[in-house]
Amino acid sequence: MSVLTSPAAPISVAETHPAPERTLMTVLLAISFAHLLNDMMQSLLPAIYPVLKQNYGLDFTQIGLLTFTFQIAASLLQPVVGAYTDRRPMPYSLTLGMGFTFCGLVLLSWAHSFPELLLAAAMIGMGSSVFHPESSRVARMASGGRYGLAQSVFQVGGNAGQSIGPLLAAFIVVPHGQASVLWFTLAALLGMAVLARVGRWYAGRVRSRGRASRRAMVDQGLPRRKVAFAVAILLVLIFSKYFYLASLNTYYTFYLIERFHVPVQTAQIDLFIFLAAAAVGTFIGGPIGDRIGRKYVIWGSILGVLPFTLALPFASLFWTVALTIVIGLVLASAFSAILVYAQELLPGRIGTVSGLFFGFAFGMGGLGAALLGQLADHVGISTVYHLCAFLPAIGLLTAFLPNLERPRHAV
Repeated sequence: MSVLTSPAAPISVAETHPAPERTLMTVLLAISFAHLLNDMMQSLLPAIYPVLKQNYGLDFTQIGLLTFTFQIAASLLQPVVGAYTDRRPMPYSLTLGMGFTFCGLVLLSWAHSFPELLLAAAMIGMGSSVFHPESSRVARMASGGRYGLAQSVFQVGGNAGQSIGPLLAAFIVVPHGQASVLWFTLAALLGMAVLARVGRWYAGRVRSRGRASRRAMVDQGLPRRKVAFAVAILLVLIFSKYFYLASLNTYYTFYLIERFHVPVQTAQIDLFIFLAAAAVGTFIGGPIGDRIGRKYVIWGSILGVLPFTLALPFASLFWTVALTIVIGLVLASAFSAILVYAQELLPGRIGTVSGLFFGFAFGMGGLGAALLGQLADHVGISTVYHLCAFLPAIGLLTAFLPNLERPRHAV
């Protein structure tokens, strides 16, 4: 487990004598690729809802129950898994998590009843619960001290997977039917092979550190109450970020079609542009945090996007697209900084922190999509964007976060 120390104090044996940069980047790229595969397969489930609705005659309540089952398994279990592996590292649990996803996809491809669909959704969610906390820990271990960069490399793989999944579903599952989901188990098998290699490296790191990392472990000297208060602020910031992102991820195309009367294809292209900007923002947020400090990135990412969100509901089509590019770039850069900041608040609890924040972010995204959808049914999609525009103002709470580090001018 990685922990925060002063620059002069070694974190572990491996970080005192770091492996060659090429080796570290190989691990980071491997875990990012596995993240791409994991999130690509996870995103298949909501992408094929129209197919499942037609095949099983599902109503919207049952569709909602499928989403709820998946989100509960994927969100609530993550902190539990993270807390357990903090005490008992399980290097090969990454492969096990991908195995859950594999089994879920197999069941999803041949399910004959709604209860079987629920079980498949739960298994896919459980795969996510195991994967995210431990893979985030691996990214930190392989960072060579550049924690923000490592988290950004790791997370950009997930962003790419979330974008690719629906596209593959449109070209494979929709024309060829539910049984074609079985083809995606090949991605799960590939992911298991990659993660088995990563797990071998992880196990070697655990053995090489022995008890040294626990002796080197230090905290920030903050009272427990102050740490808990800071974690609560970070979770509120996650709420504001992912609720606003839910308004764009889920309803942006409907907003463009309703307000500007653009064709569906044009709206989808504009959504892809926004998602691409968010992926870039995810990647750059971590390295910037390494250089200037996490708190500055949190300030700039959450609160800094407020002028653009306030302007969005009044913009023309051209400026709407332009503003969403800026919003995607700026707002998406926050998560890496928030996660690393939280890990530094609670050194030695990397799995717990990662599971808590990944699970909470995932849950807020799903809850936001559901609540905003109900709001849109009552007041209209344009009003939703007027109301959501104020969410980034919650970034003012960043002022209450303690300063954990001095700004860094070199990575």
